[in-house]
Amino acid sequence: QVQLVESGGGLVQAGGSLRLSCAASGLTFSTYTMGWFRQAPGKEREFVASISWSGGNTFYADSVKGRFTISRDNAKNTGYLQMNSLKPEDTAVYYCAAAYLRTTLVAETYDYWGQGTQVTVSS
Repeated sequence: QVQLVESGGGLVQAGGSLRLSCAASGLTFSTYTMGWFRQAPGKEREFVASISWSGGNTFYADSVKGRFTISRDNAKNTGYLQMNSLKPEDTAVYYCAAAYLRTTLVAETYDYWGQGTQVTVSS
């Protein structure tokens, strides 16, 4: 049974930082691209960042480029999203997802999803 469990969300002031984690189990983590998506109230889910199974390739949405950093530790079956210089518009539920051996930014092409973690940035 595959599980992706996010943690690290919370309430932070604008300009602050948070580090999200995504712990994976039930799959060979090193064969999955890991992605982070977010969904704000009343808005569609949007791509935030992704990292290839080897960690060699990363992609970011323009809105987070230069502020967020995606990484992974395949030995720990865990992925991370370091979020700095947070803005109120970053407020959303953040989801991690895994896609088997494909590089993709499209939510529909991911195979597994976590339950999400709330990030709230106050102004």
